Amino acid sequence: MDIEQLRNYCIQKKGVTEDFPFDEDTLVFKVLGKLFVLTSLKEWESGNPSINLKCDPDYAEELRAEYESIQPGYHMSKTHWNTIKLSSGELQPKFILELINHSYEMVIKGMPKKMRDTLQ
Repeated sequence: MDIEQLRNYCIQKKGVTEDFPFDEDTLVFKVLGKLFVLTSLKEWESGNPSINLKCDPDYAEELRAEYESIQPGYHMSKTHWNTIKLSSGELQPKFILELINHSYEMVIKGMPKKMRDTLQ
């Protein structure tokens, strides 16, 4: 997966926007204004890409135990966020997309019903 594939996959989801709310390096994808993917452009350029994804706390623990490439969220809540290292090749692209979908769904699940309904 490259940065354009990540961008294209995220931006096609309902209610998603992209932004640089923190600095010119940190690309953020939001669903209805709530973060679900963060990544550093500098890390992609240096050949060490990673993404931060929201995750169910129990599932996050399972993933971290099973995969070296999945670690507690860097600069994020360690309970609800994972950092996924993409450069190791340990994780298959299809699985990475599933983790992105999980993050998207977790964020939507936490929204009030009225907001969720706008995505239908």
